Amino acid sequence: MNPQPDCPFCRKLAAPPGSANGWAEAEIVWQFPHSVAVLGPWQFFTGYCVLVSREHATELHHHSHRAAFLNEMSTLAEAIGACFKPHKLNCESLGNLVPHLHWHVFPRFASDPERLNPVWLALERAKIDPAEKLRLETGTVPPAEVKTRLRDWLTANHAPTL
Repeated sequence: MNPQPDCPFCRKLAAPPGSANGWAEAEIVWQFPHSVAVLGPWQFFTGYCVLVSREHATELHHHSHRAAFLNEMSTLAEAIGACFKPHKLNCESLGNLVPHLHWHVFPRFASDPERLNPVWLALERAKIDPAEKLRLETGTVPPAEVKTRLRDWLTANHAPTL
């Protein structure tokens, strides 16, 4: 799968879940064949997940299983939509900070006063404002319940798994 030793996502993918270098078990939502869905830290956007490709690629057109990877992203987005009923879903693949193909799936709710702005504006404020950081890390649904709801939906809808 072309792992890169200097890539933080490649290192996490190579480490066993729950180990010091891997994702915490509490973070892992679903193990798809071509990606791993993890619960994002900004649960003000209830259901926010990051979908990380198992294959190291920096661009979608470099991914050898891009159709399957995109299908997994779509399945995760469908699960988030079904479980949390957001007004809108923002699916973003950037890779400027971590150049390893991954999707941010941000549910946007009508009750969010900044719903028309990119989430990145609030996340930038959170870097310098502890109150904003706490607000964005705290959702209306406990993270364990978010994960359970998503897993239950993915299981019931026969999502592909590793």
